[in-house]
Amino acid sequence: MHRRRRTALVLSAALLTAAPLLTACGDEAHPGAAAVVGGERITVAQLQSRVQEVRAAQQSATEKSGQYAQAVEKTGGLTRDTLQSLVLDRVLHRAATDAGVQVSRKEVQGLRGNLEKQAGGAKALEAGWLQQYNIPASRIDESLRTEIEAQKLYSELGADPNTEQGQAEFWTALSKASKALNIDLNPRYGAWDVEKSRRVDVRTPWVRDATRA
Repeated sequence: MHRRRRTALVLSAALLTAAPLLTACGDEAHPGAAAVVGGERITVAQLQSRVQEVRAAQQSATEKSGQYAQAVEKTGGLTRDTLQSLVLDRVLHRAATDAGVQVSRKEVQGLRGNLEKQAGGAKALEAGWLQQYNIPASRIDESLRTEIEAQKLYSELGADPNTEQGQAEFWTALSKASKALNIDLNPRYGAWDVEKSRRVDVRTPWVRDATRA
């Protein structure tokens, strides 16, 4: 139904070849935090709540087919993927704000209306985004706002999203935002690659891996 989600954010981070700079936080430094972004905590409870939103939506969507177990199996990395999205959304918002980008509710509604027409209705859009992107219906508008921010950031940068150079310029802007936000990830969930603006797995034998819980 949709060829992509978040045109900019699904681009390959491999375009940037700089050595990664990783940041991580320990439980003692930030108790109860899954991540700290710009001094603001994303708590473990908030992360788990977002994961449960998806699980509840998946359970409801598969109630008649009895395929909930298969849906869970296909999204075994949901916790770490959700944290990646929560942090990256903040990084993108910072980069977009620094570039003077603003997104109106009218723009979000307009994009959603167009996507609903393409999908064949609101319910079809909601089902498709849950299945393909693990986005429940209640979070679609937030995701669309992020998509528009990404598109506008490309425009403000004068970067072409269809070229490697344009994509590199975009991710460089996100890298600068990552550094400015001083992102700390709880090592139970990995670490944050500042240059590539993404979560990465790290070997920390002294802590329990919580990403597959």
